[in-house]
Amino acid sequence: MTDLSCAAQDASSSSEGKEKGNLKWWQLSLLGIGCTIGTGYFLGSGIGIKQTGPSMVLSFLIAALGTYIVFHFLAKMTTADPQEGSFCYYAGKAFGRWARFGCGWNYWSTKILIMGSQLTALSILSRFWFPNVPLWVFAAGYAILSIFVVLLGTQWFDKIENVLAVVKTAAIVMFILLAAAALFGWIHGGSNERPGMPSSAAELFPGKFPSFWSSLLYAFYAYGGVETIGLMSIQLQDKKDAPKAGKVMLTGLSILYMLSIGMAVFMVHYTKMNEKESPFVTALSSYHLEFFPHVFNGAIILAGFSAMSASLFAVVNLLVTMSKDGDAPKLFKAKLKFKQLPLPSLVLAAVGLCASIVTALLLPGKIYEYITTAAGILQMYNWSFIIIAAFKILQIRARDVILGISGLVLLLGAVSGTLMKPDIRVGFYVSLIMIFVIALFTWIMTRWWKKHKVST
Repeated sequence: MTDLSCAAQDASSSSEGKEKGNLKWWQLSLLGIGCTIGTGYFLGSGIGIKQTGPSMVLSFLIAALGTYIVFHFLAKMTTADPQEGSFCYYAGKAFGRWARFGCGWNYWSTKILIMGSQLTALSILSRFWFPNVPLWVFAAGYAILSIFVVLLGTQWFDKIENVLAVVKTAAIVMFILLAAAALFGWIHGGSNERPGMPSSAAELFPGKFPSFWSSLLYAFYAYGGVETIGLMSIQLQDKKDAPKAGKVMLTGLSILYMLSIGMAVFMVHYTKMNEKESPFVTALSSYHLEFFPHVFNGAIILAGFSAMSASLFAVVNLLVTMSKDGDAPKLFKAKLKFKQLPLPSLVLAAVGLCASIVTALLLPGKIYEYITTAAGILQMYNWSFIIIAAFKILQIRARDVILGISGLVLLLGAVSGTLMKPDIRVGFYVSLIMIFVIALFTWIMTRWWKKHKVST
């Protein structure tokens, strides 16, 4: 990876990147793969598999298409007009200050929920070794450690993220190689009830269409972070290479995702998957690989911690940018002389982490499904705004109109699918509550701006 962390770029797209233009398209593609892989894939995909079975592979293919559409429009806007504040700036440019304000706080809320999801995932995975330790104890420990990483400053943070990005990708490759060896009979063991390749529509879609529909969100969630690459496209040596970088990145991710998910559901029946264990550990659990569950579980924890720390770093810097734009209290612009640390912003993010810890304490059973679902839905709202803003800002051709409408339909499908299953429906309601709160504050601020004749 480059010396610019994906998290820092997620928070604000600097003019420095525009001047340097030091990335080749393939470097951006690799960077995107490293930034995107996280617990949403390693653990969250298990929720989707539990919902729809082998057809989860198709869910990932559809999600890849929708994700590319979002990247396509964001890269176009970023290349044409690179700005600090990223797609929140474009929302404001398209519809006014209310859109920038609402988009910024929605994105901040999304990142807080994503951190909560990752924090809960890390705690669940850690109980693989310590099953009797309460979730909130692990959550508190990882939260403190993540804050410490951010306190180290950008230089150390970049180095840590670079190493962890390699670990994430290596973990998937390790599973694919071991699974292939198991399928070829090179590793002894395995269950006699291995389902194998689906031979009918009933086997491919065991829960029928509603279950498949409900799984889409978790496939989309695994691609979360692609907006980071849209922002970093301004660092390309040739800005016209942005679409190609996105295509290669998503193609690479899709191959890794679908190949590994396909192998997992081929090796073990989908009903044995659950949100408390990675589906890849479950898939190889019947083979005589004593080292694998421990090594893979450790790799997933490192990947999740990397993603959570990146989200924390991003959310801290995002609030600073919003404060500079007048969309957050001026207090959050303040930085300490020590490594230019935005302490007030970090404190607010830490409060969000504490809320996740308290929630894990009160709702230890279904908390991961609820938070992950809500975070995924808010992410879809953000992505929809990117496409809608592009329609307003860019001079797009008929082909792009069709592409954008198709993307919005896919995103709407992912969100509405959560209503199909009662056990994940709570996440949808949580997202609605958060959107209502953000909309209410946006309306209040709009009236305040008009009253005080502030430019909107």
